[in-house]
Amino acid sequence: MSEHAWDRRHFLGAVAGAGAGALVAGCSEGHGPGRQQAGAPWSVAAENALPGDRDWGLRRRGTDRAVEGYADRVSVLPGEPLRLHVSTTAAEFRAEAFRMGWYGGAQARKVWSSEAIRGSAQPLPRPTGPTRTVTADWGPSLEVPTRGWPEGAYLIRLTAGTGEQRHVPLTVRSARTEGKLVLVNAVGTWQAYNTWGGYSLYHGPGGKDDDGRRSLAVSCDRPYDGDGAPLFTTYEQPAVALAERLGLPLAYATTMDLDRDPELLRGAHGVVSLGHDEYWTPPMREHVTAARDAGANVAFLGANACFRRIRLERTATGDRRLVVCYKTDWALDPALGKDDAAVTTDWREPPAARPENALTGTLYESNPTTADYVVTEPGHWLFEGTGAGRGTSFRNLVGTEYDRVNSGGNTPRPIEIVAHSPLICRGVRTFADSAYYTMRSGAGVFNTGTMRWVESLTGDGGHGIPPDTARFTSRVTENVLRAFAAGPAGRVHPAADNVEAYHPYDGDPVWAGRDLW
Repeated sequence: MSEHAWDRRHFLGAVAGAGAGALVAGCSEGHGPGRQQAGAPWSVAAENALPGDRDWGLRRRGTDRAVEGYADRVSVLPGEPLRLHVSTTAAEFRAEAFRMGWYGGAQARKVWSSEAIRGSAQPLPRPTGPTRTVTADWGPSLEVPTRGWPEGAYLIRLTAGTGEQRHVPLTVRSARTEGKLVLVNAVGTWQAYNTWGGYSLYHGPGGKDDDGRRSLAVSCDRPYDGDGAPLFTTYEQPAVALAERLGLPLAYATTMDLDRDPELLRGAHGVVSLGHDEYWTPPMREHVTAARDAGANVAFLGANACFRRIRLERTATGDRRLVVCYKTDWALDPALGKDDAAVTTDWREPPAARPENALTGTLYESNPTTADYVVTEPGHWLFEGTGAGRGTSFRNLVGTEYDRVNSGGNTPRPIEIVAHSPLICRGVRTFADSAYYTMRSGAGVFNTGTMRWVESLTGDGGHGIPPDTARFTSRVTENVLRAFAAGPAGRVHPAADNVEAYHPYDGDPVWAGRDLW
């Protein structure tokens, strides 16, 4: 469930200068003065004090087949190599790796560049099997070292000899997260929406109306569509830039890493689910829930989080590179009758229904809509420094998907509704809610309840959101990140339940049994 955000105007960073350092024969790591002193302790603040590179966006995207590629690893530990599989119609191409952050507003630092690599056009695959899965299965083009790369979110930029460019996203993951705020790249959701090869978990080659031929499993062994990283650049990169600007102790992981390692979040101070994080495996949910119950804070900076239940399977390239989700065709899922808790459908639906609000605090309600965001608890610590009063509204900030608090038995208590925004969706009058709840462990959980939250941070006027709204959403996000990075927020900011004051059942289409979607 998403706006086609790559079709909207959004900030990709100013193009200024030629980046740091020239490409050299062979491969180059770091760029002279951009490297930290050997042996110096690494920190987010020290990293972002280094010179940045504003020239990290795409100067010329060109045609879809001009240059495109994928990595054989979703994430690597610092120092682990990966291979890039690249297809290009040009005779040669080059690759550059940018670590995304703040860097004085440049928002990226170039850490590596390749020599010129011989290019070739690799074949377009056809979907295979009953799941209609598209797998590129291209030969490798080059191996990329990551020696000296700090943990973080990265974009590898491919540039064809003819000038066309595409991104390949990569996470250099953190081995440990104790005492840190963990930013999670939602790779499972990225792939669900990826239409490269004509198929996604939503539709086949006929477009939005071709849902009958959609894939039931999608592979990481293929490029992403659009600029090569459309969901990252739209729903995640602005929040990464903000978190790094604050100099907080950060760790990085992907949804695949959360699925793989039950110990990864041990001792973490907080987990941040970024702007569109819809697809979750049962292990992901169990591991984040266990971290919350041990005192880790959780922030959901979007809407529609943890809505689809998926599982991750192996491809020829490696483990956890196939995202399986049968959705409304769940009766065809081979897990049915063998492991019903693994059947890939909506989390709130049978078999083994577990509505997402038990973790997120809110229930996804519907789309599409556009509405003003309305503050209803202006004295709340979340709104400190914003100047917002009761009834202060922010035009078009709610959309295209939204969440709402309900008072059913799955909703954690105490929970506070801090923004209650009236809207109309599919002819139904209802509300979008921002909410905050706390646990006996001391954990605090915040959910913005709108998918446009992270997009608004750029202040670029997308969706008709006034640019000055970025000051409001940036300050609220800063308040959340600082409090959640400090430890169990509920001990300092316990929630005071106010749900009943908002009459949660009145006109509620979900609890009245009327699903808007």
